[in-house]
Amino acid sequence: MEENNNTTTRKYQREISRYDTDRAWYAINTYSGHEDKVAEAIKQKAESADMADYIFDVLVPKEKQIEVKNGARKVVDRKIFQGYVLVDMILTDESWYVVRNTQGVSGFVGIDGKPTPLANAEIAKIKKRMGVEDPKYTISYEVGEIVTVIDGPFKGFDGSISEIDSEKGRLHMLVSMFGREMPIELDALQVKKID
Repeated sequence: MEENNNTTTRKYQREISRYDTDRAWYAINTYSGHEDKVAEAIKQKAESADMADYIFDVLVPKEKQIEVKNGARKVVDRKIFQGYVLVDMILTDESWYVVRNTQGVSGFVGIDGKPTPLANAEIAKIKKRMGVEDPKYTISYEVGEIVTVIDGPFKGFDGSISEIDSEKGRLHMLVSMFGREMPIELDALQVKKID
């Protein structure tokens, strides 16, 4: 009789907590382009529904990149994972309901309908990537493209891009000079597309 009672108790406990009750990060699917709105809405719902003890943080993973466009350099925030928001929470039926029924949320990432927590190592990598001090350059040119040099000693020359160094924002080019191709290296701001 004692053994049967213990089995019933364990079964009952599993039914009560069908989710892992530890605090963890979960990935949420959202409509692409609505990540910031969804994150803000989840934060507001957590406060208004008195869920601050269950929903701790909402994160839209972004990294800084330098975009070179029309000769101007601009630092922009780019989303690392389009269509995803990360939520630090203790998963209960109530917290699941608050997050899942937020406008713009299409579901939790998981297996067989059960939300799967992200590994701490994954979160550490994402946070490290978000805190990168040296932003990467986004250069709107392609290898093989013909461009005109607009600044420096090679001003007025046309050349084809042979390599792009997005970490330094530099272009390796081949410029026709004295009847032969000469390799040069320039900053991405020193060239423009040929109209």
